[in-house]
Amino acid sequence: MTATAAIPLRIDFVSDVVCPWCAIGLASLEQALQRLQGEVEADVHFQPFELNPQLGPEGEDIAGHLKRKYGMDDVQLAQNQERIRQRGAELGFAFDMHGRSRTFNTFDAHRLLHWAEGEGRQRELKHALLRAYFSDGRDVSDRDTLVAVATGAGLDPDRARQVLDSNEFAEDVRIAERFFTEAGITGVPAIIIERQHLISGGQPPEVFERALREIAAAKTGAG
Repeated sequence: MTATAAIPLRIDFVSDVVCPWCAIGLASLEQALQRLQGEVEADVHFQPFELNPQLGPEGEDIAGHLKRKYGMDDVQLAQNQERIRQRGAELGFAFDMHGRSRTFNTFDAHRLLHWAEGEGRQRELKHALLRAYFSDGRDVSDRDTLVAVATGAGLDPDRARQVLDSNEFAEDVRIAERFFTEAGITGVPAIIIERQHLISGGQPPEVFERALREIAAAKTGAG
């Protein structure tokens, strides 16, 4: 009996590297993909979205930023942070809520991610950037930090520095950002399957697993 080939699915993961629910959504999606090994062959592309494109190089105090942006008080903020920490822990992602005090502009990080895709290391860099910010409390707008993170993700540090010290890939990132915002993406993570099916937010692995299985079945005409 011939084994059934895995169904290829393109997945565009629209997100920011300072978005906690993006880290949760990615961990959840990857757990679902592990469960679907042999059924689905995912081609994942990380697409840029800036939560705070207006931020300058100094960033902004994260507590004040979140309270102002979402209308939360101190108690609500603490509860929200703890909920995020617990969800991350359930999925194997470590949030150090006391290790970071500021949020940052992420445009340069997105330029590096665009470059890394061509180098075949985009997923590794995405994971490294999320860990750098959420687990280690590092400044992911600082170019020395970005070079170090890229190096740890298996990328050439000299080339990473060259990208950061130039305007390289800036227009590519802006075009991609416009494409997804004009397509109606206003919040992240937004996970787009086969360029037509949208899954929003940091859903549980079961939600991703069920959706991916249904989309794969429909693609083969089996469902």
